[in-house]
Amino acid sequence: MAKTGKSLTGLALQKFRKDFWGVLSFIFITLLVLVAVFAYALAPEKSENANWGDLAIHSKPPGFGTDMLHFPTKESDQGSFSKFFFGDKIPPNKVPIIYWEISGDSLIYSEYKDDPVLAQKKKIALSTLGEDITESNFVEKCITIDQFILGTDSQGRDLLSRLIIGSRVSIAIGFVAVFISLVVGIFFGAIAGYYGGKVDAFVMWLVNIIWSIPTLLLVIAITLALGKGFWQVFVAVGLTMWVEVARVVRGQVMGIKQMQYVTAARALGYGNERIIFHHILPNSMAPVIVISAANFASAILVESGLSFLGLGAQPPIPSWGGMIKDHYNYIILGKPWLAMAPGLAMLLLVLAFMMAGNALRDALDVKGE
Repeated sequence: MAKTGKSLTGLALQKFRKDFWGVLSFIFITLLVLVAVFAYALAPEKSENANWGDLAIHSKPPGFGTDMLHFPTKESDQGSFSKFFFGDKIPPNKVPIIYWEISGDSLIYSEYKDDPVLAQKKKIALSTLGEDITESNFVEKCITIDQFILGTDSQGRDLLSRLIIGSRVSIAIGFVAVFISLVVGIFFGAIAGYYGGKVDAFVMWLVNIIWSIPTLLLVIAITLALGKGFWQVFVAVGLTMWVEVARVVRGQVMGIKQMQYVTAARALGYGNERIIFHHILPNSMAPVIVISAANFASAILVESGLSFLGLGAQPPIPSWGGMIKDHYNYIILGKPWLAMAPGLAMLLLVLAFMMAGNALRDALDVKGE
């Protein structure tokens, strides 16, 4: 009897909170969204797209560390807000070294080599590093020890930083593509289910045509038509996912429009638009929310497939699919972590969305009460 006073939303939330894996998946997704938003604050490499690298330290294993010699960089007029959210557009001017010593007013150093015997010594004046650089403050101002927690990729870039910043693409593709699919799908599904007749026949003909084309092939066609790029991929994926939403909304609207409160709204003289958007659609959103969670996962996988084919986010923008494409051959070369790290991140994100969707389905299932 205690539940009778609660709204349907309250009952659904109560059921959802009891689903351990659903709540855990929701927390994981929320944390990953925060990681994507504050990517540059969390990433060890702060340059734009974490694109700084040195071929001398390419494909290093997790935990690799080395000394870095920093040279002066140009002054940047980039604001602190832009740096915080979009990275430093001027990459650091630094080189990995394995040896250094100061002789008088000169610095002698050797750049990093896998075989130290091949390292050649170089000599420069300390003033090259800055007018205020002296022997006493050289280490403090010019030398850092860089640690690469997940190692470096094939270009000598920090793999962890690329992984963190690459999460932005996967998270963004989910939100943007699902938003586009909801807008288009709800519109077509609502008018097809409400008006019926020729409108319904036309919408279903369009849905069947799009559904008959393989998703990846359709996305590739739209991408080629719009051009390669970051936002083009988002639009292309969204325009291929609306058909499932349209079919679900159509079925819901066809059932709800026969309800007595819709008949009463017509009797009161309300227009079709008001009946659809204020009375029918709000009562048909439960299955749409569930299918949206599944579409999040599908959008992430489709974008990864496009990036693997070279049609997704273009370099130097990091994306998990692109990282797998660049390093999948390293799996048989004894360096599997280069491809497994983004692959595992993608697996966990997709799994989280699927489990959250299952939990939402159970929570919104009125027959379960």
